[in-house]
Amino acid sequence: MLKRPEENKDTLYLFLREGKMKEFNANKVGGKVPNLRDTDMRGLDLRGMDASGLDMSNCYFRQADLRGIDFSQTKIEGASINGAKISGCLFPKELTAEEITMSLLHGTRLRYSK
Repeated sequence: MLKRPEENKDTLYLFLREGKMKEFNANKVGGKVPNLRDTDMRGLDLRGMDASGLDMSNCYFRQADLRGIDFSQTKIEGASINGAKISGCLFPKELTAEEITMSLLHGTRLRYSK
């Protein structure tokens, strides 16, 4: 059973919630590893986020602005992108176009093809 997204007290997550993308990226490059699994990202503007190497499994991205984010090296299995802005996103190769469309339009959880 999938966990519901939850509020998170991780400093880097709080940077994302507050729109402090430069601070988030600088800390990530500096070696800090954010705890972003199972988090609520509803409605956030995440453009410019360095998502490489992150585990964002089971995140809830409803109506978030994800435009231009490279998720190709990000774990996002179980995430939901219902109503999100995804123009220019690069998704992991394990996700089919149909899977992305179902999540975008109907809120289903992203499932990697095996």
